[in-house]
Amino acid sequence: MKTFTKLAFLGIFAATGIIIAGATAAQDAPAKVANLEITSAFTKAMLPGQPVGGGYLTIKNTGKSDDMLVSVSSPVAGTVEMHEMAMQGQVMKMRKLDTGIAIPASKTVELTPGGLHLMFIKVKEPFKQGGKVPVTLTFEKAGKVDITLPVEAAGPGGHMHK
Repeated sequence: MKTFTKLAFLGIFAATGIIIAGATAAQDAPAKVANLEITSAFTKAMLPGQPVGGGYLTIKNTGKSDDMLVSVSSPVAGTVEMHEMAMQGQVMKMRKLDTGIAIPASKTVELTPGGLHLMFIKVKEPFKQGGKVPVTLTFEKAGKVDITLPVEAAGPGGHMHK
């Protein structure tokens, strides 16, 4: 009977391990809310004492109506703003997008370094390579979705878009 109990325990443990592994793998899958699919999310490692960091992701709207990313929050920052970098004459300027980021119907919007992006302000601790940054995105129509941004190496390299 003891052998049976040990085998039953090991079987349950093994099955639980498979379930846990499956749940972990699912976190790497695209996040979905209504007709929106969020992929390619990442941030970059920060220097010690750096008060701000950027966040990047891709949002695909598979629906027939436009939506709008209206707010972003994270427990690791005092605030998270949506920003745009654009050339004005011969000068690159960054500005806060107070009304949000439009996600047109049947289109894909990329938040990338040097373009649209998230700005984490008053971060509690600099992001470290290999870490994870929890974020809540709020859309005008689709509602809220929680995602996790993996922290990649600092510098211009790292994440590659498809």
